Formats: sequence, structure tokens, C-alpha cells
Amino acid sequence: MMAATTSTTAKLVLLLVLFAGILASFALYEPRFLQPSLASTVLQFASMLALVALGQTLIVLAGGAGIDLSVGGMVSLSAILTMMAMSAGVPEAVFPLVPVVIGALLGAVNGVLVTKIRILPLIATLGTLFVFGGLAMALTGGASLSGVPQWLVPFGRGNLGGVPWHVLVLVVPAYLAVAGMLTFTPWGRWFYAMGHNERAARLVGIDVDRIRFLAYVLSGALSGLAALVSLAWFGSGRPNIGQNLELESLAAVLLGGVAIFGGAGGVLGVLVAVLMIVTLKTGLQFINVSAVWQVGIVGALLLLVLLVDLIPIRRRS
Repeated sequence: MMAATTSTTAKLVLLLVLFAGILASFALYEPRFLQPSLASTVLQFASMLALVALGQTLIVLAGGAGIDLSVGGMVSLSAILTMMAMSAGVPEAVFPLVPVVIGALLGAVNGVLVTKIRILPLIATLGTLFVFGGLAMALTGGASLSGVPQWLVPFGRGNLGGVPWHVLVLVVPAYLAVAGMLTFTPWGRWFYAMGHNERAARLVGIDVDRIRFLAYVLSGALSGLAALVSLAWFGSGRPNIGQNLELESLAAVLLGGVAIFGGAGGVLGVLVAVLMIVTLKTGLQFINVSAVWQVGIVGALLLLVLLVDLIPIRRRS
């Protein structure tokens, strides 16, 4: 455990150095990049990814080749089903809860496929990615659904001192809650134990399947929370709003120091990685680099992190 903590700290330091290097590079190319308004823009765009990556963190930490490729589809479908529920007469007062509940139910579908039917997480969540994303498009014909309560829009677009409200009210509390759970509760110790050695965890009586199911439910709920942010921000439900979140969330988790096979890492590094990825994409957009290249660069970062994680394993072998 001490070695894992040291490794995680070293990765966090390297990540901060890389982040500083990216900021310096863009600032040298275009000094306006460091203006405060751009920092607010980065935080605005980072909130959805931060919430989705937090759920992805729990799944990867718990080991068992855990991964959730369906997070983007869950965000999109949660947003669309929420707007359809509103059209069906759901009271506006419970609007913020609806996408979270829907997301949790979608996450439970993944949990059942992985823990009960025993489908590999990669295959199960790849399948539900297409199912959820396809349903979002099919139910709307690719069009946005309007009707978000007007009282919610200022929450999605407003800020306090340059920090968006949804970052202060949703993202920060969510990260603090998960960090507290992982650090101070038995549940957190069980997550790490499962990721470190699942067989040993089962032998000492940890209900691995139950905890893994919970991880997928939480991932779905956090994806639903990201859907709520998108609804409040754009004022409508967009069927493709979750596009590419699966790639970016996984990249953020691994860049943030969470071991690909689980059992090591923490949420602070993941949050820093989210900010770095969004800053990188914003900077590339700022200097007029194509969005296609932006996705490619994030993919290259993901491959780089995977290769770095595999080096110690190959040496031990």
C-alpha cells in the first residue's frame, strides 16, 4: 500500500508538471490564453467530463477489468428521457432528480450484465454504449428537445467569481464525497482491496459483486448528473451530448494516476487530468486546430499512459 501511494503521488507530480508545460506552451504561443475568462470557459466545459470521469474512476479502481464505455450514451439518453418525462407531466420541482435516477437505472443495467450475466465489462458496456446512444438518437430523430425549466438555466450558465455554479454545487461536492468514501470508510478499503487482489478480497468475505454493481450504478448516477448540467447549460436535451465522453473520461482516469488494473489511485489526480484535457482541447481550439485532431491527441495521450502503466508489469514478468 505504501508503494502504491508513492507511485500515485509521483504520477500526480508528473501530471502537474505536464499541465504546467501545456499552459506555458499555449501562453508563449498566444499570451491571451491566460486571461481569466478563458479559465472560466475551461471550468464550464470541464464539469460534465469531471462528473463522468469520477464514475469511471470507481469502476476502474474496483478492478476486474472494469471499464464503462457507455458513459457517453448514458449522458445522452438520460438527457433525452428527462425531457420526455417532462413532456409527460413530471413536476418541474423534481426535474433535477430525474436524470440522476435515470442514469442510475442505466448504470444498473451495466451492473447486471457484468455481475450477474458475467459478460466482460468491455463487451457489455460497448454494447450498451450503442444501445443507449442509439435510443437517444432514435427517440428524437437526431433533434434537440426543448422545455428545460427556465429557473434552471441561470444555474447552468451563471458563475460565482468566474467559477460556474454547477462546478461549485455539483462537481466539488461529488469529488469530496467520493474522496471521503475512498479514504475514510470500509467501502473505500473494499474498492482498493478488490482492485489489488480480487481473489483475496473474496476470501476475506468482501461482497465483490455487490460492490462492483454499486460502482456501475454510481457511474450511471454521475452520468445522469452530467446530463443535468448539459440540460441546464444548453436549455435543451441533445441526443449526442455525450459523444466522446467515454474516451475522454477513461483518458482522465488513467492520466490521473488510477492503475488500469485497479487497486491504486485517487480522485485528485483525476480532477487535475480532466482540467488538463479540457485545457488542451480549449487551447487547440484557440489556435484553430481541427476538432478531429483534438480527439486524436486525447487518444494518443491514452495510449501513452497505457504504455507507461504496462512497463513495470513487463519488467516484473
